[in-house]
Amino acid sequence: MTRLNAKPFLAAAAILVWTAADPAWADPTSVRAAFGNTVVSTYPDGRTGLLWMKSDGTYTAVGRRRTPSSGTWSVKGDKVCLKQKKPRVAPISYCTKFPNGGVGASWAGRAVTGEKINIKLVRGVVAP
Repeated sequence: MTRLNAKPFLAAAAILVWTAADPAWADPTSVRAAFGNTVVSTYPDGRTGLLWMKSDGTYTAVGRRRTPSSGTWSVKGDKVCLKQKKPRVAPISYCTKFPNGGVGASWAGRAVTGEKINIKLVRGVVAP
C-alpha cells in the first residue's frame, strides 16, 4: 500500500482558506496593476508622495518633500516591500499590503516615519 504525503495538500488547503477568508488581499501579485500607473501616498499634512513600479522589480519615487529616490520592490507574503537604493541605500525595507482592487483602489497604511497615510493607485503616470 502506498502512503500519501499529506503535507503538500495541507499547505494548499491553508492557502485556499487564507484566500477565501480575505479575498481583497489574496493575491500579492496584484502589483501588476501598478505598472504604468502611480501609487499616491497622502500624508496628514496633505502633501503627497508618488511611486512608480516597474515589472522588472524596480521603482522610482518622489517623496512628499519632492526628493527623488529609487530602488527595488518585492512581494513578501501578502505585502509589497520597497528597498531604497538611491540616493542612499536604506538599511530596512518598507512593506505594506497591496490590494487586488486595481486602479482606483485605496487603503490605509503607515509611512516609514510611522505616520498614518492614505495610499491610492491612480491611473497613468502622475507628474510630480
